[in-house]
Amino acid sequence: MNQYLSPIAANLPPSGIRKFFDLVSTMKNVISLGVGEPDFVTPWTVRESGIFSLEQGQTMYTSNSGLLELRQALSWNMEKKLGLEYNPNDEILITVGASEAVDLAMRALLGPGDALLLTDPAYVSYGPCATLAGAEVHYVPTREEEDFRVRVEDLERVYTPNAKVLVLSYPNNPTGAIMTWEDYQPIAKFVQDHDLIVVADEIYSDLSYGGSHTAFASLPNMRNRTLHISGFSKSYAMTGWRIGYVAGHHDFIQAMTRIHQYTMLCAPITAQLAALEAVRSAEQAMQDMVATYDRRRRLMVHGFRKMGLSCFEPLGAFYTFPSIKATGLTSEEFANELLREEKVAVVPGTAFGPSGEGHIRCSYAYSTEQIQEALTRMERFVSKRIR
Repeated sequence: MNQYLSPIAANLPPSGIRKFFDLVSTMKNVISLGVGEPDFVTPWTVRESGIFSLEQGQTMYTSNSGLLELRQALSWNMEKKLGLEYNPNDEILITVGASEAVDLAMRALLGPGDALLLTDPAYVSYGPCATLAGAEVHYVPTREEEDFRVRVEDLERVYTPNAKVLVLSYPNNPTGAIMTWEDYQPIAKFVQDHDLIVVADEIYSDLSYGGSHTAFASLPNMRNRTLHISGFSKSYAMTGWRIGYVAGHHDFIQAMTRIHQYTMLCAPITAQLAALEAVRSAEQAMQDMVATYDRRRRLMVHGFRKMGLSCFEPLGAFYTFPSIKATGLTSEEFANELLREEKVAVVPGTAFGPSGEGHIRCSYAYSTEQIQEALTRMERFVSKRIR
């Protein structure tokens, strides 16, 4: 029946993450370092808020934009943490996860004949969402030797006159890289010089180690050129609640809301009320989780370096992105052989774009015991291949 599919849908590749883990699901006794999901449960006060809302019969629609009380809380939180000011009435939209916000942004900004500039490697959804909007995707490479930070020289090389949107996702999935205020300054000038709009996916902003996060929209003249996307899945261990948000100039937000009202109508009220409670009371629980991730981060980086693999030290998110070039294997070969021989699941770097070749993504959102056992198995695997 493929002849009935649209050409875009027929040619859309499956997620490189999910494709690999379909295979993992058929195997037993596998230690997985592959899924980007906290191993913590949602903090109790947040869960209790959701339960209480159901007991009180709060099961109706909200406005398309989301609960005003939640938008007000997010406006306050963004100003407090990031120095960003957005009007909760018309510059913030509550979405079904940050993923919906990404999709809405692409559809609101891009169309046939437009081009997206996408830093590479990057999370798997940006390119396909741009493709579904009819746009071209041009990859902007980042490199381990430059701490996986995007450089204006690479943007200039990749830029084409039909480029309209630049995606910046820092802290980065899969590399764990960050961008500082100083790193962003030439990027901001490039954006202004070329009249671009930036989709800044900063869902890992609270998971920063050793320094505070810089929001791209906080740079001079970037506020109205930026869609700031975030959510609750990673910071508050709320992946299953599917709640995110996007903030930006009211013209952009209103266009995204018009699409949202026809496709999602609104985010679930239970999740919105739980998110409101998270902003109000779960900051300490989040900080405790971040401290645990930090300990695991250092354990994993040390483990990879000890076995002879080069491993960039991530300063955000909860992933490492070690180089496996010393083994002589491609990313896909390494992941498949490791899974078959040692029953450890990792994600090939190529799932995140061409610049991911020679790397694998390993999440440290797992228990210390699981990480230690996985590292033991991986060291045994690597020792047979490094000469």
